[in-house]
Amino acid sequence: MSRFWKIALAIIAVLVIAAIVIVPRMHKGGDNAQDASAQANGEGQGKDQPPVPVTVVPVVAQDVPVYLSATGTVQARNQVTVNPQVGGQLMKLNFTEGQEVKQGDVIAEIDPRTIQSQYDQALAKLKQDQALSATAKNNLERSQNLVSKGGQQYVSKQDLDNLKNTLDQANATVVADQASIRAAQVQLGFTKVIAPITGLAGIRGVDVGNIVTTTTSIVTLTEVHPIYVSFTLPEKNLDLVRTGMAEDPATPLVVDALDRIDAHVVTSGHLEVINNTIDTTTGTFRLRGLFDNQKTELWPGQFVNARLKVRTVKGGLVIPAQAVQRGPDGDYVYLVQGDNTVKMQAVESAAEVGDSHVMITKGLKLNDKVVTEGQFRLKPGSKVQPLAPGQVPAAPTAEELQKAKAKNGRQGGGRRGG
Repeated sequence: MSRFWKIALAIIAVLVIAAIVIVPRMHKGGDNAQDASAQANGEGQGKDQPPVPVTVVPVVAQDVPVYLSATGTVQARNQVTVNPQVGGQLMKLNFTEGQEVKQGDVIAEIDPRTIQSQYDQALAKLKQDQALSATAKNNLERSQNLVSKGGQQYVSKQDLDNLKNTLDQANATVVADQASIRAAQVQLGFTKVIAPITGLAGIRGVDVGNIVTTTTSIVTLTEVHPIYVSFTLPEKNLDLVRTGMAEDPATPLVVDALDRIDAHVVTSGHLEVINNTIDTTTGTFRLRGLFDNQKTELWPGQFVNARLKVRTVKGGLVIPAQAVQRGPDGDYVYLVQGDNTVKMQAVESAAEVGDSHVMITKGLKLNDKVVTEGQFRLKPGSKVQPLAPGQVPAAPTAEELQKAKAKNGRQGGGRRGG
């Protein structure tokens, strides 16, 4: 055999071996691609695919309060720094730090002896000038009596005028003395420092025995019953708040103060006032709620979450919040259809209802059934086994177990054959 034929036969042998090895692999790869395509198009779930157990809840209608929330700051209704109005040695403090002081209570006493002596001097001066006034009056009356006797002029007109002026001066001095006495009385009263408001006493600013002046701070009193909560809202909510106030002017809007840690309601009050301007730098307006705070739940300077109830939606559609999923095109839910398959239904939520539900404004109707648990196993068209909240799916029957075993065997055999 020539060399040419030997080379040709070798090439043919190589081609035959390649055909035997590559062609089956290409055929298998095509089958795998078709299977993947079918699975991607939702064709992988045949009639024998068992339904997915999921928790299903119907859409219900209820009255839903609409809230506006913001971070609020607790502020004292009144706060007064108490300074003495006269100077002297501080003799006594009649309050306990941190305790409530009633309006009109004597909270401090200043040594009154210096001012007492001034008051006594003013009293003595008044008596002295009253005596001079009485003498001037008697002199004038005697002179007037001499003039009227027998029609003869015993006292000149100039002397009479001088006597009248002397009496007027004496009377004016008496009036001035009386004013000095009242001033001394006021100053003497200032030696007892009176609480101007009812409030909690802070930490004292001076100790007993020190010399105090009118610039010395004795203590700060803070009124906490009632108390304010101040907060701000975006200007877009102004009409909503004003409309809520106008619906029933006799009933103020309710404001809840919520703890910032676990969001429970600390106490409730009412909206007292809306500020008369909008802050142009932040685009917000300020509001202030008033709280009785009888149990001192709120403390000045504390931060809380203020929740303002502006209206109530009658018959709002409500579902559990966990039913709402987030997608690239917005919120959606898995809606259970009549044949127990599911579809993705776009929805719009308007407000939170309590801690676990939301109100839906678009996409659902009353009594629609939505999936609340088990969504991660679903895709559009999936067959489901609807379960009530807390319900556990029934154990599979022997027939179902046999079918599943046979199916798994076929799948395993196919993989081994490949």
